[in-house]
Amino acid sequence: MAGASGGRGIDTRFGEELAHDDIVRVGGAVPTADRPRGSRFRYHSPQPRRTLRPRERPTPTRPLAPRLNKRLGQHHLTRGEVCRPLLDFLQPAGRRVLEIGPGSGVLTRGLLDAGAEVLAVELDPAWAFVAARELRNEPVRVVVADALDLDWARLPAPTLVAGNLPYNVGTAIVARILPRHRNVPRAGFLLQLEVARRLAASPGSRDYGQLTVMARCYARPRILATVKPGAFRPPPKVDSAFVGFELAPPPLPEDEMPAFLELVRQGFAHKRKTVRNSLAARWDRDRVDDLLRRAGIGSRERGEELSVERWLDLHEAAVATGILRP
Repeated sequence: MAGASGGRGIDTRFGEELAHDDIVRVGGAVPTADRPRGSRFRYHSPQPRRTLRPRERPTPTRPLAPRLNKRLGQHHLTRGEVCRPLLDFLQPAGRRVLEIGPGSGVLTRGLLDAGAEVLAVELDPAWAFVAARELRNEPVRVVVADALDLDWARLPAPTLVAGNLPYNVGTAIVARILPRHRNVPRAGFLLQLEVARRLAASPGSRDYGQLTVMARCYARPRILATVKPGAFRPPPKVDSAFVGFELAPPPLPEDEMPAFLELVRQGFAHKRKTVRNSLAARWDRDRVDDLLRRAGIGSRERGEELSVERWLDLHEAAVATGILRP
């Protein structure tokens, strides 16, 4: 590892290995020559200052924080103690951590205080510079990038992943990270409580669905703690929850997982319908009946009643009957 303050700096390759052309390193001044051509992010010179007469000069204060962007789903944590359940789960001391969406740096501070080496990925350039400024003497690097565009397969192993995820892209980010068990042993995120319950649901419950089956194929998810709206600025309209994931190899070869997940998606395509009727909307009903018999699934059972193991039995039968290719 290359040194930084206190000798705990992150290897300079950490982050660059994930980089696309639109990733910009942040940390102090960024020379024009170092900014990537074609970057979607632009940096603007400050507006000319109005000269104030002596009696108009304001008292020096802390730099104003950027405005929170509603379009990006920004709801920043305000209290570090809220992050304790996530830190206890991750155990980040001496570990490399990629944080998604550091925002004002509350979780980042918690990770650093726990002894982690942090790469913080922030989509909003204004808040990325705030994080770089506030944490300039810490073993942290900040990059401007979209987490949905990172090449997660190139993430150095082992790396923990954490973040306060925007509600509108939280499930998409989770879905990209969970298959990376070779790179990521554990991950933990702050998500909308409704999504957290779906990720950690049990068969037969109202929250159990396609997202649950996908998550359980790649990890052992569990809700670590709930967080009320008052812990954020601005407060969201719903409760949130920290969810921890212990990643594991999938139950099928990786090249078979897309077909399996498509079968699950089709089985949950019509929430109020039986698995038989949902699958018959795509495949011939006689073949579906044969498929269900082979898998030992009743004609009146619904998708939310099937455990992951029974979905795997259904997949095996689908391959045997020729509905799916192995």
